[in-house]
Amino acid sequence: EVQLVESGGGSVQAGGSLRLSCAASGYDFSSGCMAWFRQAPGKEREGVAAIDKYGDTRYADSVKGRFTISKDNTKTTLDVQMNSLKPEDTGMYYCAAKCRYYLAFSQSDYNYWGQGTQVTVSA
Repeated sequence: EVQLVESGGGSVQAGGSLRLSCAASGYDFSSGCMAWFRQAPGKEREGVAAIDKYGDTRYADSVKGRFTISKDNTKTTLDVQMNSLKPEDTGMYYCAAKCRYYLAFSQSDYNYWGQGTQVTVSA
């Protein structure tokens, strides 16, 4: 059974930083792509950052230059470092694994999901 467990969420002021981590088990961590998504209240879940087995990355335009995705195949953890946070970054952040397409950013293209961790950025 694949399990993805996110941690690291919290409340910060604009301009602050957070580091989210996703601990994976039951999944061949080195075999496919993984990603972070987020969902703000009343909005659809959107891709934020993705990374494939070779280390190639993809970012949403809204977070480029501020967020950095990384993974540790030995520890089987997926992280995202979030700097210069803005109020519009507020939302529930989800870890996703096993995409159908290279660095996919569509929710329907991922097979496994964590329960999410809340990030709140105040102005």
